[in-house]
Amino acid sequence: MNDHENQGEIGRRARGRPRGWADKTAQNTIKSLDRAMEIFEHLSEAQGKALTTIASEMGQSPATVYRVLVTLEQRDLVEFDPVEQIWHIGPKAFVIGARFLRRTSLVERARPILRKLMVDTGETANLGSERGGMVLFLSQIETHSNIRAFFPPGTLSPMHSSGIGKALLAHMDVDHLAQVLQTHPREAFTTFTVTDPDELAQNLEATRARGFAIDSEEKNLGMRCIAAPVFDANGDAVAGISVSGPTSRMAQSDVDRLSVSVMAAARDLTYAIGGTAR
Repeated sequence: MNDHENQGEIGRRARGRPRGWADKTAQNTIKSLDRAMEIFEHLSEAQGKALTTIASEMGQSPATVYRVLVTLEQRDLVEFDPVEQIWHIGPKAFVIGARFLRRTSLVERARPILRKLMVDTGETANLGSERGGMVLFLSQIETHSNIRAFFPPGTLSPMHSSGIGKALLAHMDVDHLAQVLQTHPREAFTTFTVTDPDELAQNLEATRARGFAIDSEEKNLGMRCIAAPVFDANGDAVAGISVSGPTSRMAQSDVDRLSVSVMAAARDLTYAIGGTAR
């Protein structure tokens, strides 16, 4: 290929948007598609809803919601239970979500590290990151024990009551931290949930000092979680690794021992993605 042909090929290179197209949200948004995605996301947050319930909660007409659901059903993104007369997220949604997880090397590189952490501690190992001020669980290796914690990939959890959440909050810059705490109310899930701003600040300071966070029955009674942050090449906390299990097996006296394995796993993943541990 000569220089002239090469320049022509570069000129025909695929673009992410039409050339010269102004990035105007109203102009570039398909309203019907946006409404459909709102309904799809609403159903995904609490599966198993009747048509009238979805319409009422979203302030939409049942006819509009029904057309959206039927369209999504044709793509297997949702499915209908004719016996219970309720709608659920469909199998294609999981397939698409799995493709997202495969896109990032973080999840791929974490799998063997999570597996080793589960074997070393005997408890369920988790990987999560921050998405929109919440903890998004990306991967999990379950323990073989009968009683176990279960956070399937795609689960969202409040940050203030999560081990991984507090590990990430502890290393956020001041502005981002303030935004997350202002945007998301600190709900008290149990009597142990830390909701007071001053107490939470002290909790996060202690987390930074010791290198790991603790969730002691703050989200679910009888469950404890120990988490440590994973850092990228810029030294930013981009994910967290944790072990979680019942307090009957993870007593307070076990925290120091288990935290060593958790911090080692977080450090291994930090290095595996080319990060710099603090």
